Amino acid sequence: MSVQTDYIAVDLETTGLDPKKDKIIEIGAIRVSGGKETAQFHTMVNPHRTIEERIRDLTGITDEMVEHGPDIGDIIGAFVEFCGELPLLGHHVIFDYSFLKRAAVNQRLEFERSGIDTLKLCRAFMPEEERKNLAAACAFYRIEREGAHRALGDARDAHELFLTLAGLHGEAQPEVFAPKPLIYKVKREQPASKKQKEDLQYLLKYHRIDLPVQIEHLSRNEASRITDQVISRYGRIR
Repeated sequence: MSVQTDYIAVDLETTGLDPKKDKIIEIGAIRVSGGKETAQFHTMVNPHRTIEERIRDLTGITDEMVEHGPDIGDIIGAFVEFCGELPLLGHHVIFDYSFLKRAAVNQRLEFERSGIDTLKLCRAFMPEEERKNLAAACAFYRIEREGAHRALGDARDAHELFLTLAGLHGEAQPEVFAPKPLIYKVKREQPASKKQKEDLQYLLKYHRIDLPVQIEHLSRNEASRITDQVISRYGRIR
């Protein structure tokens, strides 16, 4: 059994950690064949909401950098096509997969994939006392990073980390490096109804609230959740 050398190394930058509420703001991926990079995919993505300060500080991505970017629904098909049938590789790859699969399902695209998780590999082979995040793992293995906390740089770093780990341990334990099925269940989201949007707009106007998201791009569940949050905090229209 030989170590997998064909895959898509991928990383996302997002507005937060919850794929049910947060949005993709950047996709970076490289196609790897025989252990070598053969193509890349990179795009900013308009999340249709204000990027919080903590995310701006972490990634350096500003509202101005994404405001002219495509909607995720307009480019997820191109990303799925870029991936082909290859497994995904990433550091805690289920995180990236959950956002990507949700976007794909919303466009009625199939996106069932297997994956290789460099975080799990680090947990298997690094000393227990060492931190296992991407930055710490790259430092431990003396991998020079290209662009920390930016999608394409982090995707390449995960690829280099995988090659390093495979070189050290792949011959003895090739099964640990094999792609595993990625399991994330998600249903297609429905756009917010006209009435939902009108009711929410009126509620916000009544309470004089500036919402950091664009109402026109909310899903039905998002509009309902925001409406409930506003009513819980500020009360109903009297």
